[in-house]
Amino acid sequence: MKLTIHSGPKGKIVELDSGFNLHTVDDFIDLIGNANYHETSNIIISENNLPKTFFQLKTRMAGEVLQKFSTYNQKLAIIGDFSSLESKSLKDFIRESNRIGRILFVESRTDAISKLT
Repeated sequence: MKLTIHSGPKGKIVELDSGFNLHTVDDFIDLIGNANYHETSNIIISENNLPKTFFQLKTRMAGEVLQKFSTYNQKLAIIGDFSSLESKSLKDFIRESNRIGRILFVESRTDAISKLT
């Protein structure tokens, strides 16, 4: 798992390499562990790191991932273009996630860094 370290105004942020795919909830737990190793609770990934099932709420993967980030007191920013989503449930999930602030859906790395710190 290759990570890039960014320095924000309030500390470090790790970003997962775009070539690495997260397939399971256990992959997210490994990512959280790697962030802890780098002494940060702020993580950035791209929507390209995620399987299609993440965005299919009926699989419950997104909910399980959200729970892990809450349990381990971590924050995650997912960079992507979510404007063309058609699922009302998914749009509601994204809006609620952004409101709570544990998992953020953002358009750019700059947005991710500013919202995580």
